[in-house]
Amino acid sequence: MAGRDLRALFSTNDRQVEAGEAFTNRQGQWQIVQAALGEHLGRTAGAGFDVEDLEAPRSNVLVFHGVGGIGKTTLSRTLEAALTGTGSRPVRWGEPSWPARPALLPVRIDLARSAGVDFERVVLTLRLALAAHVGRPLPAFDIALRRYWEHQHPGESLEEYLSRGGLTARFGKALPQQMQSALGDVAQALLLPGSIGSAVGQITGALTSALRERRQTVRALAGCPLLADLLDAEPDIDALSYYPYLLAWELARLPADKAVVPVVLFDTFEDTGDRTHRDLERLLQRVVWLMPNAFFIVTGRSRLQWADPALQGQLDYTGPTAWPGLTQQAVPGPRPADGPGNGRQVLIGDFSPQDCDTYLARRLVKDGQPLIGAELRAVITDRSHGLPLYLDLAVLRFLELRRAGHIPAPADFDADFPALITRTLADLTPDERHILRSVSLLDAFDLPLATATAGLSHQAAAARLVERPFVRENPYALWPYHLHALIRSTLRTADDATDDRWTDADWQAAAERALAALGEQWRTTSGPGRRLLVGCLRQGLALARDHRLDLGWLTDAAYAYTDDYVWEPLPLPARTDDGDELATPADALAELLSTLARRQHEHRARTADRLTTILDTGLLPAELTEMALYYRAKAHRDLGQSAASRDGMRQVADGGGRLAPDAARGLAHLARAAGDFPTALATAHTLGWPGRGQRVLGDIHFAHGDMAQAAAAYTAARTEAEQHGNTGEQAIAQAHLALTLAFTDPAQANAEVTLAEQLLAGLDQRATTLTTQIAALVRDAGTPGPDIEERAALLRTEITTAGITAAALLLELALVLHHTVRGDTTAAQGDIARLEELTRTGNYAYYVDIAHFITGLPAAGPSPAHWTDGPQTTRQRWRTLVTARHNTPNAGS
Repeated sequence: MAGRDLRALFSTNDRQVEAGEAFTNRQGQWQIVQAALGEHLGRTAGAGFDVEDLEAPRSNVLVFHGVGGIGKTTLSRTLEAALTGTGSRPVRWGEPSWPARPALLPVRIDLARSAGVDFERVVLTLRLALAAHVGRPLPAFDIALRRYWEHQHPGESLEEYLSRGGLTARFGKALPQQMQSALGDVAQALLLPGSIGSAVGQITGALTSALRERRQTVRALAGCPLLADLLDAEPDIDALSYYPYLLAWELARLPADKAVVPVVLFDTFEDTGDRTHRDLERLLQRVVWLMPNAFFIVTGRSRLQWADPALQGQLDYTGPTAWPGLTQQAVPGPRPADGPGNGRQVLIGDFSPQDCDTYLARRLVKDGQPLIGAELRAVITDRSHGLPLYLDLAVLRFLELRRAGHIPAPADFDADFPALITRTLADLTPDERHILRSVSLLDAFDLPLATATAGLSHQAAAARLVERPFVRENPYALWPYHLHALIRSTLRTADDATDDRWTDADWQAAAERALAALGEQWRTTSGPGRRLLVGCLRQGLALARDHRLDLGWLTDAAYAYTDDYVWEPLPLPARTDDGDELATPADALAELLSTLARRQHEHRARTADRLTTILDTGLLPAELTEMALYYRAKAHRDLGQSAASRDGMRQVADGGGRLAPDAARGLAHLARAAGDFPTALATAHTLGWPGRGQRVLGDIHFAHGDMAQAAAAYTAARTEAEQHGNTGEQAIAQAHLALTLAFTDPAQANAEVTLAEQLLAGLDQRATTLTTQIAALVRDAGTPGPDIEERAALLRTEITTAGITAAALLLELALVLHHTVRGDTTAAQGDIARLEELTRTGNYAYYVDIAHFITGLPAAGPSPAHWTDGPQTTRQRWRTLVTARHNTPNAGS
């Protein structure tokens, strides 16, 4: 279905351009209309339906709501055309599913302020549509309406009013004639003399008396129990709002060949008022309630709140009992009447990319081909985020560029439309507008965060705002609400020409409030824990970066992020200034944390280079400079660059900051790497939990082959981590425990490896994952078949990619054990050769000693290691492990 786009036609001199109002599929909405209308027809045709029942729940309304410019009015017009049955239905919608009888009578009424429609005009439009369709008087209603008109419009004929307002041109002149006929019939039945036109008051008075006296002369109207009361009432606008009861009663009495079901389409419903002033909405709700045999399709920006009990007193009929369908969303497809899923609130969604392209291709056509090329359509579609209003504005920009003699290019549409702001803010209160701008700074929010960001003391405005269709909700997200992507980006970047537009200082103040509010949520909220920390960091870093804010609580949050060794990715949205250089402390901190997370997926040399770049900027404050120094020193250690690592660790340890205990542990590791076990052991006893002393002790005992003490130390380290709620440290300790037991008790190691894998689930610890995989290899050492070699080859490739020397050493040691148990001395010598190559710098040279201990092969020279128990005791422990593995069933077979 397409009409003429007059704005486009009057924007160009090119008469070959065809401008059409393209309508996209909206198949899902049509399915919902079909299902709801089918339910309505079935219900009203049932034996139990009573049009005079004023207490029964109502299911005769369907609501389509969505942001401004989403296509609600186009949908309303298309539905009106589709329901006429004249072939104007979009082809893809197919044929309707309801019976041919009774006939449907679509009546569309635009309630926009610009249309100038008041309640009188609404009632007259309904009656005029029926007059044209039914072709006969509806006496109960017509007499009441004539009395109202004579009282409210003395001296003004209804005929003149209808003609002047354009209603006669739309519906014809049948209504005045039908009303005159109804009055004449009643006057004749009551045997009243005189002119009908001058006797309206006399006729209605006599009719009221006759109805109350139950005279046979008016038996045709006597079945309408409330007619007399309505004729007795003051004929004002309030009484008029109850006259639709008479209309419904008359419709129910029509003969089968005249039977009709009005389908009333109220468009632009948001213009009926606001949450405080509901006068027109109250009158319209009475129409819907009092005409249960009519069906109403409402389109507007907001969902109908009639099912909210809190509106009692503002509206006549409220609550979920009165409007059961308005408590839930509708879904496409047929549903049993009044059954589960019979929701009547429908959020109009964005266009799909395919619909966007179709819309743009059909809007402007020249010589049968789309005027807007495919490449440009793709750019506009991507920028629109599926919002039809953006597409419409893009078409006008396209024509404006052509009018200026410019060939439109993709770069011309790399901008926002201020009109989007105007349309979005149009019906919001000042507080709602203030909150909307404030939360546009946030990726997602909840009511407290929105209120604090806006600097308000109460949540009422935020609670109202989140009910708007441009606010999307995900109840399972950390913060449940987020703005429509295009509206958010436009609010933040487009030139705002509204009366209450913000200055740069206003935006800066809001950003400061938002950052402070995020920090307060992180510090005071219990429950989400790590999830909240990461969420606050992501939003807080983006705010601090884009608005050049002081880091404040972000420093503490950064340390909390690194303390747990979980390493979730921290992707930030693109910079608002499109720059990619590190320019602020927030830039540097974001890059630091991102580097620490990425190091689990890239070579440690790349990590060291990134951290050096960050340090060279000098942007980080002292506390965070310490963090970058420490993790660069760790990267150097993993790369086997002990001197550089030792310098970094010493600098951090001497600084006495938060990472001083970690740096002391790093120095202990470096002493162990150099074979200086006495120094490493002495340091380990001073570390405690802050320096992960038990884990360091486990590493030292493991190197000595003292697996019992190593297992005890790792178990104690895991227990401490569990007590402190540190899942990352638990996984590290458990992986080393699994490795230790894999050497001594493969059967028990199986369960420990499984536990390590479970603890690693959801974490991003590359080195610990490698340790766990090597533990599984050690557990299986000595078993026949090529499996061990294949697994080892894959691990060697992964370790080389990561650049983690310690993992490479452990892998070769595992293979030494495997080949020794298998009796393959040649392969074991090859493993030792690779160990010698890995330790050429002198770091971890004791691994070559351990390999000789395991194989029993003589060493080429004296050991550089300073064993705490002496080399002979250490040799005996490692050799005993091999003997025990030989005695294990199936080992080496």
